[in-house]
Amino acid sequence: MTYYDQIYEIAVDNHYLISTQDAADAGIPPVELPKLAQRGKLENVSRGLYRLTRRVPHENDAYATAVARLGRGAYLFGESVIAMLELAPTNPAYICVATPKRTRKKLPSSIRLKKPAEGEVPTVYDGIPSQSVANAIRSAKETMMDERLREAAERAREEGYLSKAEYASLKDEMGWA
Repeated sequence: MTYYDQIYEIAVDNHYLISTQDAADAGIPPVELPKLAQRGKLENVSRGLYRLTRRVPHENDAYATAVARLGRGAYLFGESVIAMLELAPTNPAYICVATPKRTRKKLPSSIRLKKPAEGEVPTVYDGIPSQSVANAIRSAKETMMDERLREAAERAREEGYLSKAEYASLKDEMGWA
């Protein structure tokens, strides 16, 4: 199996993205990624992050890329979770990402860093580490209208992202009748 075959196996399950850390964990020398980028098989997205050039675009690629840019431990946050799952209309101008680590990376203006809540454990939606829907709705309280949050909660309940108990708890917390 060639290095590219190994990279493909990793990247295909991760929105066609692979980091140098993922490659190293798989026993692939990190120097192979820039070599493959020079040959046109990979595209350099940001420092230490590459994407397969031959891929099928997906509607959630921007969310996956934003989270991957910040490395392990980062996850989609607040209204971006609501937007990705199409639970309610949100501001598409930026993507909110939480990371427990301090970062000095130069990020595009389309990514907004958030500080995660103490002890919050991310979940995964569409292969992207994300804040749970219930916590995302709570976090978006400052930036979204109440009626849109209620709509998001109702839709999340219908689509199975919220249990009856979580939905009832949210209704009480948010003061929805």
